[in-house]
Amino acid sequence: MSQQPKISAQGLNLTFQTNDGPVHALKDVDLNIEEGEFVSFIGPSGCGKTTFLRCIAGLETPTAGALSVNGMTADEARRSRAYGYVFQHAGLYPWRTIGGNIRLPLEIMGYSKADQSERVAKTLEMVDLAGFEKKYPWQLSGGMQQRASIARALAFDAEILLMDEPFGALDEIVRDHLNEQLLQLWAQTKKTIAFVTHSIPEAVYLSTKIVVMSPRPGRITDIIDSPLPAERPLDLRETPEFLDIAHRVREGLRAGHSYD
Repeated sequence: MSQQPKISAQGLNLTFQTNDGPVHALKDVDLNIEEGEFVSFIGPSGCGKTTFLRCIAGLETPTAGALSVNGMTADEARRSRAYGYVFQHAGLYPWRTIGGNIRLPLEIMGYSKADQSERVAKTLEMVDLAGFEKKYPWQLSGGMQQRASIARALAFDAEILLMDEPFGALDEIVRDHLNEQLLQLWAQTKKTIAFVTHSIPEAVYLSTKIVVMSPRPGRITDIIDSPLPAERPLDLRETPEFLDIAHRVREGLRAGHSYD
């Protein structure tokens, strides 16, 4: 692990000015994410989870505090393409094939045609979609579309992967399968992952660290370092260790609500 955290926030605040007055989205957020960690953010709707992810991505500007991403400002990290971003919905262009969708950021970045083809083939293999390059998004299931979206975020090999509830709209069986696949992908690529979710089991199953957030203004109420092993079969979720962490997350969410 490097000396400097991959993502570091100190005293981070963000207030939106609206017609109804100021909205305090984030308040005094202190957090370090180390290289290679898988960090989940969990909390009720409107607690600032996605807002914090957007700050890391340089898509929102904090009103106070300090934030560094990959050793630079969030804006510099965005311009140097230090991260891939996976949204809640796959967001694939329907007129482009799956290969064409994955190729898009590579085209924008000016990769050669040969390099584009190699990277598309490699990332499709990674997300178990080899052979689907010429299909269109409407020909794929929701879970497959989301895997294609992950492949697109991985194509240019950024060190950080930002994921905003990527499996939230999928049914539980598909979600379980994609959770397993994501852990395999993370082990394979050694990316640093920041992952937003509403699901306690998902947060506990995936993460090396779980950040529990309170309702607006979004504060961190608990940071849990997971003692679970790196190898995580799905039935791990029935073990006492897993249930203990899930209980602590639930208690953290409840404590956050008691501020109201």
